[in-house]
Amino acid sequence: MLIHHGYEKLDSIENFADAFVRPLHLPFPIFFSYVAAFSEIFGSWLLITGLGTRLGALAIMGTVSFGIYHAIVTAGFNIYLLELLVLYWGGAACIVLNGGGNFSLDNLIRLKLLK
Repeated sequence: MLIHHGYEKLDSIENFADAFVRPLHLPFPIFFSYVAAFSEIFGSWLLITGLGTRLGALAIMGTVSFGIYHAIVTAGFNIYLLELLVLYWGGAACIVLNGGGNFSLDNLIRLKLLK
């Protein structure tokens, strides 16, 4: 699902920067908009392939953390806005802590290196 969100950001990067990055008063809003989009796209692909899963999950956690912060700053503690963001963040946090699992490419590489 985050791949789709990333491509939507790339489709209208200026609109995303205006709506989500500039309200946080971050410097270089266009740059950070691209960082968010590519974190969602490439982080998701890393999770799907099981290669660099912790790195991909960490990229997703970073982007979603800013999304949670933005939601709280602009709309307060609105559970309906935060629900999906917290689910993405929690899933990514689990992968950061536990890795990709037995069927990931990371694990297959690790097993090959231990032989």
